Amino acid sequence: MTADVVPFTRKQPTLDPMLALTASGMNAVNTVILERMQSDIPLIPRLAGHLIAGGGKRLRPMLTLAGAALVGYEGTRHHKLAAAVEFIHTATLLHDDVVDGSELRRGKAAANIIFGNPATVLVGDFLFSRAFELMTEDGSLRVLKILSHASAVIAEGEVSQLTAQRQIETSEERYLHIIGAKTAALFAAASQISAVVAECSDEHERALEDYGRNLGVAFQLVDDAIDYDSSAAEMGKDQGDDFREGKMTLPVILAHARGNEEERKFWKDAVMGHRSDASDFDEAVRLIEKHHALEDTREKARHFAQRAIDAISIFPDSKARAAMTEAAHFAVARGY
Repeated sequence: MTADVVPFTRKQPTLDPMLALTASGMNAVNTVILERMQSDIPLIPRLAGHLIAGGGKRLRPMLTLAGAALVGYEGTRHHKLAAAVEFIHTATLLHDDVVDGSELRRGKAAANIIFGNPATVLVGDFLFSRAFELMTEDGSLRVLKILSHASAVIAEGEVSQLTAQRQIETSEERYLHIIGAKTAALFAAASQISAVVAECSDEHERALEDYGRNLGVAFQLVDDAIDYDSSAAEMGKDQGDDFREGKMTLPVILAHARGNEEERKFWKDAVMGHRSDASDFDEAVRLIEKHHALEDTREKARHFAQRAIDAISIFPDSKARAAMTEAAHFAVARGY
């Protein structure tokens, strides 16, 4: 363990403090979400509602609300902006499920399986449009720039991941760049905009952006570890999806780099799609465990979580800071 990482030898962390901190604000955010997902075309609210009501953690909009509490903002502008953040996230999930051919999302049938790919893509476009309506209604060009840039970066990250798919030579550096774009960019923007609406100093704005970005990287690292973790309590998706789709995530990158010639051949065949049945997935899990790739992936996640915690250390102790610290611990310790 590196010297700058605090060991997570504490009670099992939860999102409860974050949920309590943001409960009132999330009621307002959910009201905006329900209002803005409506349409005269019945399929749109049906499909959007299938995913939005699907039991997600809503962590991204909670970051906007928690950040506002951290800096003492007492207005309401952040409610619509948090809803915009959730719409951006939901739109990307709908598009991702089509690209990946996913069958499950949060333990339920993915929207594309129920409604078909064309409708799923188009409703994702609708939600993106709703997000931009909410941004422009806020009236801040700074907020619009942050969230629109994050949307572009997310799309770039998804394209980069697509081009890295089934590419066994994908490096750890490229992998971290991909997840920094496709996941961490929205975490960073969601946190940063709370400082913007509160008209905070540049230092405080950077601190919240750094918190979100590092938390997002930690969150995605753990997501990628869970896909190969046979002890994960709840998946919320098909375990082994990443394996079958030939995604080069950190557990695979580490196990491949540390393997012998025979093991490297297995990984090459698997990533190319030639080894993808249940027994092949079991072998992948065995090799990942053999080379401690899950442990080291979670260790790297702890490093980024600690960086997130350090980023908000410039703020005074408060319930908001404690809740955001607990959320960073939760992001690493979770099994789903």
